[in-house]
Amino acid sequence: MNGFTTIIHRWYSNNKRDLPWRETTDPYKIWISEVILQQTRIDQGIPYYHKFIEIFPDVHQLAQASEDEVLKNWQGLGYYTRARNLHSAARYISKELNGEFPRCYDQILQLKGVGPYTAAAIASIAFDHPSPAVDGNVCRLLARYFGISTPVTSEKGKKEFRKLAAELLPDNNPGLHNQAMMEFGALQCTPQKPDCPHCPLAKSCMAFSNQMVRELPVKIKKRKQRKRYFHYYFIKNQNYTWLEKRSGKDIWKNLYQFPLVETEKELSEEAVLSLKPPSFPIGCKSNVRQISAYRKHILSHQIIFARLIVIEINNNCLPETPFFRIPENEISAFALPRLIEKLLTKNGDV
Repeated sequence: MNGFTTIIHRWYSNNKRDLPWRETTDPYKIWISEVILQQTRIDQGIPYYHKFIEIFPDVHQLAQASEDEVLKNWQGLGYYTRARNLHSAARYISKELNGEFPRCYDQILQLKGVGPYTAAAIASIAFDHPSPAVDGNVCRLLARYFGISTPVTSEKGKKEFRKLAAELLPDNNPGLHNQAMMEFGALQCTPQKPDCPHCPLAKSCMAFSNQMVRELPVKIKKRKQRKRYFHYYFIKNQNYTWLEKRSGKDIWKNLYQFPLVETEKELSEEAVLSLKPPSFPIGCKSNVRQISAYRKHILSHQIIFARLIVIEINNNCLPETPFFRIPENEISAFALPRLIEKLLTKNGDV
């Protein structure tokens, strides 16, 4: 195992990417980067990281912000529960811990929205705490190199990979080791078409020796994605429009949206015209100016097909609660799902 670790560290020294969060041991900044990268590619996440740190440079600034402000600056990253949890944890650190970030794995793990991987990454990189950070890249590397066929997403697999990662963790500089393992998996031992012939671990890799690279790691099949059909109403009246704040346990909680009608199947334009916009007074008539084509938006367990319906109304047809009126030119001030932004841009309204 020592040879394995030595090779990984040498490779990392020569091939690691220049990433902004690698220039600091500030736990707050490392935390922000790890939460952003939970469901976001690095190239997409870097500008959001810079923006977020500029607006919220420390945990107190983040804690003092409103949730709407945090969500607005998270807009475009998706998986907004991450932002809400981040904000909640920042308030806890600021108020209950006087701004002192927890220093060990178990304490960091108690923060809202922080799981075993994120806690280990922060603890090892910021505080040199010997905690193995096991993400998808590390699991893939370990499964292939050691020929492990236990499904990586099973409870047995999670325990097995974490135990092995802990055995490989050196006493000195665990943060560097964790980053080296993750980087090797991300750049060398890639999910598709890894460059095995030129891999420094090829001679001792079980998957390469046994022609099992494509078969490993083993994953449990994901559940089928649910299809949903959204019909958003962009209501116009004297340069005003209407929004509502999403609530409940559905997607995009606490983000803003136009009045929405959800259907069980795709509708023709004729069928869309027969829909009644939500919270309209009885007998209200509207002038439909435009109906967009359906736009497909893929989430982890859902596929949304959405249309934007632009309508004009008179003063006798103003939408009722829970909708509120805003000037059209202030739409961009609200935290909207990325899907609505795309619909507006496609139709030339923002």
